[in-house]
Amino acid sequence: MDGQTAITPDRCAALGTPQIERLTFAVIHAAIKRAAPRLVNYGVPLDAIDIVGQLRTGLAARPVSAAGLAAFYRYRDADQIRRNLDTLASAGIIQQADDGAIRATDTGRALLAMMYESDAEAAAELWSAHQETVAELTELAGRLVVAAAASGGDAYAAVAPPYEPPDASPELLLHHRLAVLRYHRADAHAAAWQAAGHTVETIRGLADGPERERIEAETNQRAGLPYATLSAAERSRLVSGLTGLPGEP
Repeated sequence: MDGQTAITPDRCAALGTPQIERLTFAVIHAAIKRAAPRLVNYGVPLDAIDIVGQLRTGLAARPVSAAGLAAFYRYRDADQIRRNLDTLASAGIIQQADDGAIRATDTGRALLAMMYESDAEAAAELWSAHQETVAELTELAGRLVVAAAASGGDAYAAVAPPYEPPDASPELLLHHRLAVLRYHRADAHAAAWQAAGHTVETIRGLADGPERERIEAETNQRAGLPYATLSAAERSRLVSGLTGLPGEP
């Protein structure tokens, strides 16, 4: 894909999504391997610790609201999420407010700092040999994160804007900016299937076909809104840059 290829915002969203998924999970899986020996010290089941990791970019900066939690975990069992939150609260990792919001305690912040360190190490190992590409993608992704606030929903607000330490490496910045953009698309997808009259249960069971295709097209339209703030050439470089970075296949 060259710089002359015209990519519309919705097409950019469609093309970029699998690359963002690939790169995000490449870092996450490598970071989990690094952090695993230290996570056991917290004496909390990993599925509860996962909540801290999944919400890390929001929790490191501010409380996460009840609406944010509900949207972020809209496809998960609400009772199980509540039990995991109670476990984290009992372990002194989070505090739960009367309105359902959660925030990190001092213990939770230490856990978040360790997760950020593991993310930084994993991202650097994958991408430090691609400094020019990382620099450009980090700048573009930063603009997208800001632009996405106008059309993002509650899941996006739970994790974005991502907390960015003053000494964060370009690789860490890129990883977290891409990671939170996934939830802008998640909100776009939810808005699309809700507009089509679906519930969580019915969208899960919807087979491939015209209805699914219409919802995916509407998702790309909604998810593409931030990409409209980039020029056509920038959208092309974004997709080609993401595609060229190493990560999981």
